[in-house]
Amino acid sequence: MPDPAAFDDFYLATRELTLRQLTAMTADRELAADVVQEAYERAWRRWRRVSTLEQPQAWVRTVAWRVAVSHYRRTAVARRLLPRVAEGATAGQSASDERLDVEHALRALAPERRRALVLHDLCGLTVAEVAAETGVAEGTVKSRLSRARAQIAEALQPGYAADVPDGGRI
Repeated sequence: MPDPAAFDDFYLATRELTLRQLTAMTADRELAADVVQEAYERAWRRWRRVSTLEQPQAWVRTVAWRVAVSHYRRTAVARRLLPRVAEGATAGQSASDERLDVEHALRALAPERRRALVLHDLCGLTVAEVAAETGVAEGTVKSRLSRARAQIAEALQPGYAADVPDGGRI
């Protein structure tokens, strides 16, 4: 039987971050909450094995992502994402408006590009770690990151273009 206390500690320590990551990856907080719950349920059922992994949170995040992808396939949602952010963010924009602009720009990314960008730039994974987690070559990850950043910069121009640091991280 799995150790309930160890799982509880793991869950409490990782749930909020995992939820934020999946919210960014799916661009849908409700879906993210559902898939994260499903992933932790699966982790609990397999806790004896999952607890021995080097990075059990990465396992949960991967399961949650796969559940989200399955959801999209099952419902055959053609996610024609929100129209481009209106050209030219104004200098007097509030922080919440800026956040909405960034969320809209993230939603406009293809899911695989958004996932790579979130894992690398928001979660802090290396290119190699993103490649391992997503099951693609490092070159593919680099390409997805480059294209995602270019698309984000274009969507947020001209008001944000100067704000993107040289490293390209958002």
